[in-house]
Amino acid sequence: MGRKSLPPTTLLFPTPVVLVTCVDEAGKPNIITLAWVGVVSSEPPMIGISIRPGRYSHACVKRSKEFVVNLPSEEMVRKVDACGVLSGRETDKFSSMGWKQVPGQKVKPPLIDECPVQMECQVKEIVPLGSHDLFLGEVVALHVKEEVLKEKGRIDIAKALPLVFCPGANEYWNLAKCVGHYGFTKGKP
Repeated sequence: MGRKSLPPTTLLFPTPVVLVTCVDEAGKPNIITLAWVGVVSSEPPMIGISIRPGRYSHACVKRSKEFVVNLPSEEMVRKVDACGVLSGRETDKFSSMGWKQVPGQKVKPPLIDECPVQMECQVKEIVPLGSHDLFLGEVVALHVKEEVLKEKGRIDIAKALPLVFCPGANEYWNLAKCVGHYGFTKGKP
């Protein structure tokens, strides 16, 4: 079977699906669904999120220099998608989705209680890239629901049920099964 050349695009898949919470200048919280997100540093722990400058949340994060990365579970997929297509300019997404706000420990944006994992972040740098600006945020607080934890503070993926997005297919997927772990080729447990 052959190979077809396509125009260059962002076809890296899967990408994590996250709900980023932020606050506007009046302190009103908002939620934006993002899939252009990833780990950019281990020490200090940092997450990069990319947001289009025209999005309501862009101005909120740029002004406050804070955000929370909330990891939704697959049961939340319809509401996760809705948070990506509705604008926070006109919609109170917490009320519309029926989600509970939990105050952050170190940042003003709230956590989404229904998400199993939340990372509070403070923006260290903003990098304009073209269609999106990259916000590099240091993780200053981490919250994990006890029911998705297993030994040694590891996440039980089968209980957390994270979502991923597949650009090119424009589809949300779950993670079906574990096929290995870090270091297993060297006999590490």
